[in-house]
Amino acid sequence: MKSNFKDIISSETPVLVDFFAEWCGPCKALAPILKQVKEELNEGVKIVKIDVDKNQTLVAQYMVRGVPTLILFKNGKQVWRQSGMLQKNEIVNVIKST
Repeated sequence: MKSNFKDIISSETPVLVDFFAEWCGPCKALAPILKQVKEELNEGVKIVKIDVDKNQTLVAQYMVRGVPTLILFKNGKQVWRQSGMLQKNEIVNVIKST
């Protein structure tokens, strides 16, 4: 995952990365919200899910301390980051403002 992760986040289209864990309750609650975000923004965003238990290198590289953690990238640069639950409108507004 690490080698093509850089390619994925280097997109001009905003890329929202969801660092999650299978055992995490809030992560499960966030999944349908992210689906709604994708439905609303369609081609305006890419959403990538990263399982923290399977991708320790990326977790360390981006200093993810808790799940869920959302990081928004544009052109390979981190432009926004938030841990915890968020509502659809909050996420959509952040993506639209980048």
